[in-house]
Amino acid sequence: MSETSIAQPSKLNSRLGAILRSTSGNFLEQFDFFLFGFYASAIGKAFFPSESETASLLNTFGVFWLGALMRPVGAITLGAYIDKIGRRQGLIVTLSIMAVGTVVIAFCPGYATIGIAAPLIVLFGRLLQGFSAGVEVGGVSVYLSEIATPGKRGFYTSFQSCSQQVAIFVAAILGYLLNELMPAETVAAWGWRVPFFFGCLIVPLIFFLRRTLEETPEFLAMQKHPTAREVFTSALVNWRIVLLGMMIAILTTTTFYFVTVYTPTFGKNVLKLSSQDALLVTLLVAMTNFIWNPIGGAISDRIGRKPVLLTIAGLALVTTYPALYWLVSAPTFAKMLGVEMMFSFYFGTYSGAMLGALVEIVPKHVRTTCFSLAFSLAAALFGTFTPFVSTWLIGRTEDKASPAFWLMFAAVLGIIGALAVYPRTPKPSRVKKPFALGRALPQSSRQAAGVLFR
Repeated sequence: MSETSIAQPSKLNSRLGAILRSTSGNFLEQFDFFLFGFYASAIGKAFFPSESETASLLNTFGVFWLGALMRPVGAITLGAYIDKIGRRQGLIVTLSIMAVGTVVIAFCPGYATIGIAAPLIVLFGRLLQGFSAGVEVGGVSVYLSEIATPGKRGFYTSFQSCSQQVAIFVAAILGYLLNELMPAETVAAWGWRVPFFFGCLIVPLIFFLRRTLEETPEFLAMQKHPTAREVFTSALVNWRIVLLGMMIAILTTTTFYFVTVYTPTFGKNVLKLSSQDALLVTLLVAMTNFIWNPIGGAISDRIGRKPVLLTIAGLALVTTYPALYWLVSAPTFAKMLGVEMMFSFYFGTYSGAMLGALVEIVPKHVRTTCFSLAFSLAAALFGTFTPFVSTWLIGRTEDKASPAFWLMFAAVLGIIGALAVYPRTPKPSRVKKPFALGRALPQSSRQAAGVLFR
């Protein structure tokens, strides 16, 4: 099993600069992901026209989800590359792939212009983005954990998620300005592309930031780095760790995509609130997400990951349906804001603890691969599926509060995962406790997996 107690890292030129450079790619990833969700109706009409608005939305969210299914593939392929060649170079490669996907979607002609080629090109762009995103979160989280000062790993890794909240904030502001400056018909026709063009324009700046990124002292201190084959073998041997890590991450991904990607559609199409109201709620949620993430990470550094994970998952399980039922019974801006603030608290606090936990339970020498695989499976199979399944549940049950069942299911899986990772501890598990499952692996399996790297 990996060493979970990371030694004092060598001094970097600037830890703040390292955080900003490493998380810049996360900004681009989430900026585009949010735009795809917010403009789902316009994208559906442009690339997936249908007589039924629900069918068009399902097609759009279906492509959104299909792109996410490439995340595990990217986690294995690019994760192995990063674990072998280095954090810095790997993060530059992931940014390149993500940038190509963004450009493809921004400039793709609509269905009315090129027919069936339009949705196929958009799908290709989404597949590229999903492939890159599969390791982006893991690569950045691992980088931040390896430059963290002792006892503050949860706090440092939380800034991976914080960068995504900044992206949502910027995207929400752009969307709000578009709705104020353009008629709704213009936004639906072509105005929705403007924020995507903005994403293309900031790519050179993010490339510059990534190219000036320093390699982590911990990676440089490793005397031997695993080959791709050794990485794949080790990931297979540690499948239980990956599975439990995925279960812990599911509540983070489902709640996140509900309060960001799906909320604008939920507010406009289900609750019948204005686009401005839905955007304003999302903007405020991004602000509070940014605040709660480092708080959750810092609290878990102080009292341990387990109590934070179990407390938030338990609260989500018992309060989600009553909160959504109260909201949909008589929707108002104030009620939607209140419910989303509750979900923001759950997401941010839980995510801050979850990221630190996930870094600590995976083997050190394949940390990027196993972290990325666990998180990408949670995002692909559950998180990015949230807009689709929420739309389907409402249509199937005719209960506007029914998306709560999906979030409650995620909370149950999170509780099971946390209890399995931290079993029968007499007191809250601290950040330096190793994960028992890894130590239980036989010596022969560890050697075959190439885990004996120092």
